[in-house]
Amino acid sequence: MTALSRRSVLKMIGAAAAAAPFAEVGAAFAARTGELNILCWEGYNSAQVLDPFRSETSATVKAESLTNDPTMINRLRAGETRIWDLINVNNPWARKIMAPAGLIKPLPRAEFEPFFDSMLPAFKPPYRWAMSENGSELLGMAQRFGPYSFVVNTNKVSKASAEEQGWDLFNDPAMAGRYGILESDDWNVFNIFMVAGIDPFKEHGLEEMAKFEATALRVFKGAKLVGDAATMNQALVSGEIDLHLTGGTYSVSPARADGYPEMRAVTPLKGPIAGKGGIAWIEITSTVNNPELSPLATDFLKYVQKPEVAHRVAFAEGTFNPVAQMGDPKCFALFTKDELDAIQWDTLEEEMARSAEYDIVPDYDKALDLMLNAKRQRS
Repeated sequence: MTALSRRSVLKMIGAAAAAAPFAEVGAAFAARTGELNILCWEGYNSAQVLDPFRSETSATVKAESLTNDPTMINRLRAGETRIWDLINVNNPWARKIMAPAGLIKPLPRAEFEPFFDSMLPAFKPPYRWAMSENGSELLGMAQRFGPYSFVVNTNKVSKASAEEQGWDLFNDPAMAGRYGILESDDWNVFNIFMVAGIDPFKEHGLEEMAKFEATALRVFKGAKLVGDAATMNQALVSGEIDLHLTGGTYSVSPARADGYPEMRAVTPLKGPIAGKGGIAWIEITSTVNNPELSPLATDFLKYVQKPEVAHRVAFAEGTFNPVAQMGDPKCFALFTKDELDAIQWDTLEEEMARSAEYDIVPDYDKALDLMLNAKRQRS
């Protein structure tokens, strides 16, 4: 993935056109009552999720999947607020970037906040990442989430050892040639900071950036391979690598579901973010500030709260993940033992507790340049 620093994104806020007030678009609804366009991470574009909604509404529903939050946000900035009705991105972007820039619309709190009451306890209202900075507006709905640090083959590196050693595994010269790196630029920036023992989500001085650069060069030089999630899982299963940097339930769940429970996402016991060893992501889905917003946008947000639909979202093609709606006993009952095992339900609560939440790196641009240079030097 590619991401932007908060500073870079904020530079563009002043250039954003003034958003049309919500009250003025009511007359335009009639023109779009039969269509809905969704910009999202993979899963929400799945036929398993969309086809029943299409049948219920007789609507034309289009969904485009990207693996990059800032690219999606920049497409809205470039004028695509007139195309999309819903945007699904990781947790900080709605609260810190899209709402201040006028790219999304708040949801009616009385109508949507009650859904949070039946979610898992961590999402009880008012859920911070779904709210505006001042706590007055509801900006979106939470659903998929999970810890995302690194993945090991527990036949080669035990879960206990990986949790205890944590990020220092990638500082150990003996591990060179035994690990892979998953292609994911923003997460790799996070993780290189973690390997260097530095909190990624704060401003960094020259000394810390020099340490980041040295760590990036060493980590990329020591990697056996760099690739996508499918490549990492295949390499773990074949024994080509013993572990990989950047990974979690999101990346390893398909391998676990295919019968390889020894492949496991690990959250270190400790780390540099106020003592927390891991980083977790939470997706927030918001209504776009489209001057002709489809009324189906809010219908879809309610639709994916249904127990059976939330379960489909959790196990849509590609990757398998826990969802906030598992706090509803009716939803939780739909998950089989094997499905719970695939998403590592047995340790999910404790791993989330020792994870900091995905945030925006203030000096991301500089860190990304250093990391990409390290990647180029590897090849």
